[in-house]
Amino acid sequence: MKGGRSAHAPPALPPIPRTARGQRTRARLIRAAEDIFGDVGYYETRVSEITRRAGVALGTFYLYFPSKEELFRALLSSLNHDLRRALREATHTLASRAAMEEKGLREFFRFLDRHRKLYRIVKQAESVDPKLYREYYERIARGYRRGLEEAMDRGELKRLDPELVAYALMGMADFAASRYVVWGNGLSEAKVHQLAELILRGLLADGPRSASPGKVPRSGRSFPSIEGSRSTAKP
Repeated sequence: MKGGRSAHAPPALPPIPRTARGQRTRARLIRAAEDIFGDVGYYETRVSEITRRAGVALGTFYLYFPSKEELFRALLSSLNHDLRRALREATHTLASRAAMEEKGLREFFRFLDRHRKLYRIVKQAESVDPKLYREYYERIARGYRRGLEEAMDRGELKRLDPELVAYALMGMADFAASRYVVWGNGLSEAKVHQLAELILRGLLADGPRSASPGKVPRSGRSFPSIEGSRSTAKP
């Protein structure tokens, strides 16, 4: 492998325009593609429908993307980048991994609430471009794995395989989002806290932890119940 690229990574995306006007036009095409791919699917979508929704001429499309497939790849890359940035901005100032996990879950579900068509688009990638589909999840998992491993090194979390944990937690959040965001009307704060409680019971190392006050209690003590009261441990 050269330049650190994975052997299964998709080819490079078309370059982003240098001018502000070009960047705005490209962004309009991507947002229009998000709406239409999410509504009718990749294979049923025509380029002319995307340009009409974006308010640009058909010929303009090909100044930015050589094909519908390249636009699809740019869209998925954009959504992936925006999701990772949202998670990073929501958690980077928190002092403990426990607090980061719960805040990260909340931001993940908020992001999906803003981009409700994301799941259908990601699932389409499995048939449109399997390598891109795999890269979508790998890019998220790489950063997640690093954060978990660093917390393990600090003694905050149990010493487990960080990649295995990253994918297991991603899968848990993925299916919860399918049920409550994609198929439902959103996930309540109480349910997000319950999911964080389930995760942290399996991750937190023994002994005192420095969690954010009022959010994530120390490992080995009862977690607040969903109603906000502390459960009583049986002797």
